[in-house]
Amino acid sequence: MDVVSGGPRPARGTLNELFFSAIERHRLAAMYQVKQGGKWRAISHEEVLDRVRRVSLALPGLGLEPGDRVAILSENRPEWAFVDWACLTGRIIDVPIYPSLPAEQITHLLADSGTKVVFVSNPDQAAKIAAIRGEVPAVSHVVTFDTAVGAGADLTFAELERRGKAADGADAAAKWRAAALTVQPDDMATIIYTSGTTGLPKGVMLTHDNFFSNVGAGASCIPFDGTDVALSFLPLTHVFERMGDYLFVATGTSIAYAESFDAVPLNLSEVRPTIAFSVPRLYEKMYARVLENALAGGGLRKRIFFWARGVADRWATARLAGRSPSLLTSIAYRIAQRLVFSKLRARVGGRLRFFVSGGAPLSPDINRFFYSAGLVILEGYGLTETSPVICVNTPAAFRIGTVGKPVPGVEVAIAGDGEILTRGPHVTKGYFNNPGATAEAIDADGWFRTGDIGVIEDGYLRITDRKKDLIKTAGGKYVAPQPIENAVRTNKYVSQAVVVGDKRKFPAILVVPNWDQLEKWAARHNIIWTDRAQLLQMPTIHAKMEKEVTKHFAGLASFETPKKIALLEHDFSIERGELTPTLKVKRRVIEDAYEKVIDGLYVEDPGARSATH
Repeated sequence: MDVVSGGPRPARGTLNELFFSAIERHRLAAMYQVKQGGKWRAISHEEVLDRVRRVSLALPGLGLEPGDRVAILSENRPEWAFVDWACLTGRIIDVPIYPSLPAEQITHLLADSGTKVVFVSNPDQAAKIAAIRGEVPAVSHVVTFDTAVGAGADLTFAELERRGKAADGADAAAKWRAAALTVQPDDMATIIYTSGTTGLPKGVMLTHDNFFSNVGAGASCIPFDGTDVALSFLPLTHVFERMGDYLFVATGTSIAYAESFDAVPLNLSEVRPTIAFSVPRLYEKMYARVLENALAGGGLRKRIFFWARGVADRWATARLAGRSPSLLTSIAYRIAQRLVFSKLRARVGGRLRFFVSGGAPLSPDINRFFYSAGLVILEGYGLTETSPVICVNTPAAFRIGTVGKPVPGVEVAIAGDGEILTRGPHVTKGYFNNPGATAEAIDADGWFRTGDIGVIEDGYLRITDRKKDLIKTAGGKYVAPQPIENAVRTNKYVSQAVVVGDKRKFPAILVVPNWDQLEKWAARHNIIWTDRAQLLQMPTIHAKMEKEVTKHFAGLASFETPKKIALLEHDFSIERGELTPTLKVKRRVIEDAYEKVIDGLYVEDPGARSATH
């Protein structure tokens, strides 16, 4: 078995030790930042410590004891972090829930975890709990971050803080801190339910040391200088952002919570962060917007952009190969930066040192474009079960097309069938209430089966696909759909793409157009339509979408090239169960939902490449 190691593991520890140590070492005036009334307000380390302690002191009054479970159903905001730290220091296990989930998908999470108290952000989230409360009798209290109780909630967060303040004092504070520091590294910190691309979500049990080791590894891989500012917009329910926020706290990085994902462009310009964590979708949208703006400009503007892109690509080729660009290229690159790429950097605040990407594969073309423009994206890899980081590219070890080398303390191996295995302090204790799934995922030697397929090249890990996603055609050929889908999604006319064809004669692809772009194109070409379904029936639209999609098939072998395209009217959604909360495609659900469309691709005239639905 091919094994590669990231070196010695970081010291063992707990998140409570991390919390108290960070406050004592850094004493930031802005540990957190939040936009209120149109202005950004700083929340100091001192205020955070007081509020966390008071919430933690109030939790026993809700009938909670060490080891009990508390759910957090909220968008990113300081209160999310206060509850998390209050539970950790109070030896209570929290269960984060994606605020995008519909009520019926929340029931299993609360029931399986035995949650007693639920914290919600607003009346909409409270209404979800009210709708299912009869199915989760263990829930005794619903606490809202809103200023009024309203329907579905029992008390406000402000009232809970007042209760904690009444119990506070020098003696109570000392006892609380002492009790918090009795937590052991192997004690459970949280239960995070997997996205559930197949079957019911499973509760991943993560310990204090799972996170503590990953934070230590991350701090050794990514340089922080104590003056960094991070914009937090990936949901804190996502383990990637959760660990990222712990990493920011440990390194004295100020965390600004974005107002919403839609507000990220504005918040980037306001906060001017030096670092941000995200999934590839953000970079895909930024890339598409840059190309759209370039192509929408006049002839001179367009020529300048593509000249600058060519120069930057030559500069990047030399740098990535470990060479110094020629003097002529260097001079041209400085001009290209001033004319074109400085504007892109300005859109993200002008101070960004690193983006970090995880959660899904990032297109190498997009990564290379940002690198050549002077914005470095450090792509990494991990899972909820691995706390999450297994590998990451670093400024010192950077290779586009890979997810980097293992972080300290982590081992990676490739099994005989190509599956990626990992072992180390980052691996989960197992699945809550599910010893069978635990035994299936982790072998007797501690190796966790990731379910991903990959290869190790010079110590770097490259992901090729999900093991369960591989398509086997009727001819016995294996097709990896993710690289094809990722390439197609970089096209500005494409919103979603899913390759199908398991046990079929050939692969095909389902495509949801980017309606904003497609409708603009139709208007420019004087095409008249009344609704999107009508637009999809037009041969001109078929031809346009086919041209845009098939251009990304270059380089594919004949057996893995999709032979037909189906255009779908509606985006896949979380509500219909087609996407996980982290926007991963549930292939089986989509294949069932569009079974007739898919069947039609294999019975129509072989010369007809496209279909609609």
